Amino acid sequence: MPGSSTLRTHARTDGADRLIAADEPLAGLHLRCGGEVPGAIVAPALREVVQMAREYGLKLARRLRMADDREVFSMWVEVEPEGEGCRVAISNWRSEGRPPANVSDDEHRIAMARHMAALSARLGPRQELLAIDSHGAELAPLAQQMTSGAGRPWTDFVSLEGNVHQQPLHWRLLDGARLRVAGLPQLWTAHLVPLGGGEPGSGGFELLLVSDAPAPAVAQPAPAPAAPRHNGIDRKIAPVLRQPVSRIIANAETIRSQLSGPLADEYTNYAADITAAGEHLLALIEDLTTLELIEDDSFSPAPDQIDLADVARRAAGILGMRARDRQISVDVPKAGESAPAIGEFRRVLQIVLNLLGNAIRYSPEGSSIWLRAESEGGIASLTVADQGEGLNAEEILRVFTKFERLGRSGDGGSGLGLYISRRLAEAMGGTLTVESAKGQGARFTLSLPADQAATS
Repeated sequence: MPGSSTLRTHARTDGADRLIAADEPLAGLHLRCGGEVPGAIVAPALREVVQMAREYGLKLARRLRMADDREVFSMWVEVEPEGEGCRVAISNWRSEGRPPANVSDDEHRIAMARHMAALSARLGPRQELLAIDSHGAELAPLAQQMTSGAGRPWTDFVSLEGNVHQQPLHWRLLDGARLRVAGLPQLWTAHLVPLGGGEPGSGGFELLLVSDAPAPAVAQPAPAPAAPRHNGIDRKIAPVLRQPVSRIIANAETIRSQLSGPLADEYTNYAADITAAGEHLLALIEDLTTLELIEDDSFSPAPDQIDLADVARRAAGILGMRARDRQISVDVPKAGESAPAIGEFRRVLQIVLNLLGNAIRYSPEGSSIWLRAESEGGIASLTVADQGEGLNAEEILRVFTKFERLGRSGDGGSGLGLYISRRLAEAMGGTLTVESAKGQGARFTLSLPADQAATS
C-alpha cells in the first residue's frame, strides 16, 4: 500500500556487488523483483551507487527511486565501503502506486537497443534459444554457436560479469546485465524485452546484445604526401575524437532512457541536452573529416549502379521519425519507380539525407516535402522540394559556400552540408543545383550520369 516510513534499513554487499544481507523492506523488494540473498542487486539504481562507492572507495549518499510491478519507492541511500564490499543504510522510505508506464519512453529505449544491437534472438519463456540473428561479423561465431545449441538457455553461451549463480537467472536480473563473449575484448550489455499479454515473459523474450564500446571507426586511406592541408580534421585524429564523443552520447542516452533506474524530470532533460550536444559535435567531426577527404587531390568516389528512387525511399525511411515529430509529410517515389544512375551509393545517400534533413529542419510544421526521381537524356536526377521560407537571389549565390549558414544560428548546423554535397556530386560527374524564391520554398536537384545499361 502507498505510504512512508522513517525506519532505517540496513544491507551489506560483497566485493562482487552482491547483496549478502538486507533488512525489510529492501529485502522484500529485492525478492519480489526476482533477486535472491545472497545474489546480484536487482535494482539498477542501487547497483550503480554500490559499484561506484566500492570502486572509488568513497561514501556516497543520494536519493534513489526503485520499483516493482505494483509500486514505486523513493528513499535516501547512504553507501559506505567496508571491507571488500559496502554497508548500505536506507532511510525515509516512501512508496506510492505505480503510475501508468510511459509507453513512448519504453518504446524509445527498446528502439535504441534494437538499432544498436549486434545480435538479436527470440527466447522462450524459460529464456531458451529459439531463433538467432547476427547483425554483423563480430558476433557471427556466437550466433552460430547459439543456433547449434537451440533450446538451451542463452546464458550458456556468454559469461556474465560478477555472477556465479546457476543459470538462467530471473529476467529482471539479466535485463541490463554486462557480459563477455569469448574471443572479444569488449563488454556487452544484454537487453531483455518481455513478450506476452499477461505475466511479463509469458510469451518469451526478445534478446538484444549491444556493445559497450563505440563502433570502430572505418579506416580511411592516408593522404597523399603532396596533398595540401585543408580546413577539415585529419583522418588520423578523427577516430580519436569520435570514440569519447560516442561514449558521451551512449551514456547520456542510457541516463535519459532511465536504463539505470528512474530519474527526476530535470535530470532526464539534462541528459537529453547532453545527447543533443554530443550528436551535434559528432556530426561536426564527421563533416570536417569529410571536408578533409573531398578536398584531398587523391579523392575519388567508387562508382556503382544505383537507383535514385530507391535512395530517396531509404532516406525518407531513415528520417521519417524526425518528419513525423513535426507533422511533416514526405512524399517519395512510388514502389516500382526507378531512376538508374552511376554513383557511389553511400555518398549519394549522404547527399540526399542532407537535402531531406535540411528540408525537414527549415519547413513549417504541417507542411509537405516531395522527392521526385526521373531520367532523361542520359541524366538521372532527384529533386527534393519543400514549402519552407525559400531563398532570395543573394542567398542562392551563397548557399553552397563553405561554412555558410545564411544567418541562421542555434540550429545545430555546421554550414558544411551543402558545400560537401555539391563537391561529392561533382566528384561523381554530376551537379547539385537549387531553384527558389522567397516565400515559395526551395527545390534542390541532384543530377548524376544515368545508368545506360539499366535503361536500355
